[in-house]
Amino acid sequence: MINFIIRRTLSMLVTFIVVSIAIFLMMHSIPGGPFDGFEMPLPDNIKARLMAQLGLDQPLWVQYFRYMWGALRFDFGVPFQSPGETVIGLIAHAWLPSLVLGGLGILVGAPLGILLGMTAALNRNSWIDYIASAVATLGLTIPVFVISTLMILVFAVWLHWLPASGWGEPQRWVLPVLAYAAVPLATYARYARSAMLDTLNKPFVTVLRAKGLSERKVIFQHVLRNSAIPMVTIFLPMFVGIATGSIFVEKMFRVPGLGAYFVSSIEKRDYPLEMALMLLITMLFCISYLVSDILYALLNPRIRIDGGQR
Repeated sequence: MINFIIRRTLSMLVTFIVVSIAIFLMMHSIPGGPFDGFEMPLPDNIKARLMAQLGLDQPLWVQYFRYMWGALRFDFGVPFQSPGETVIGLIAHAWLPSLVLGGLGILVGAPLGILLGMTAALNRNSWIDYIASAVATLGLTIPVFVISTLMILVFAVWLHWLPASGWGEPQRWVLPVLAYAAVPLATYARYARSAMLDTLNKPFVTVLRAKGLSERKVIFQHVLRNSAIPMVTIFLPMFVGIATGSIFVEKMFRVPGLGAYFVSSIEKRDYPLEMALMLLITMLFCISYLVSDILYALLNPRIRIDGGQR
């Protein structure tokens, strides 16, 4: 286990460095710069002075190493679009709405998806199975902005039950939370159904039933436990992907989260903010996959970390 963690940590560091270089080069390959806006074009001499003050006139390799040296000390610079605060402060302020709504979304969607998948597996080839499979397929294929639009149209415009957008009062959270929950619900429904069907066809299930165990004990004490491994291992990566902000959900419901800054940092060539956001996502995904692999081994002791069997 310790050797595995060390190997994965080293792999994470390599991945982090490669991704940081790729992101940095792609950012600077986009035509234009942070001071090339058309709304208020700056004179060339002022633009050159600002570029020199921010070090943007230096070679790319110098800019990269200077930024990464600051990042190692948790100093990600100052966002160009909000020079009155730091990148860390801006992310900390904007992450709360994304974290709350995304976290609630997956906590609502995952249990419902597991329940839906279990019900479909236990009623295979029935109308329940067909409806559950249709719901899971639609949840994965319909774009989230279409789901968000339909929710606003039905619950805000037609029924007037909920506000269409905003952040603050809890009633404004309902629609974005439901929009966030669509993907985990559909994903977990498919995973749960597949895992349950695979486990139900195992020989040990037939043996347990032959011994006279009740169907409830067979399902909840044995089948569900063995089916939980793939469902647990996808939770953390999915949580990271949702809790770091959805561009479409936050745009549709006007949530002041990280998703909005992903778009604005690219549009405004805000290099420090864009780089910090991407490095944050990369680090969280690497950590989530490492923890998921460890949980995978702990949940099933028969599985060795290196992929072999005991």
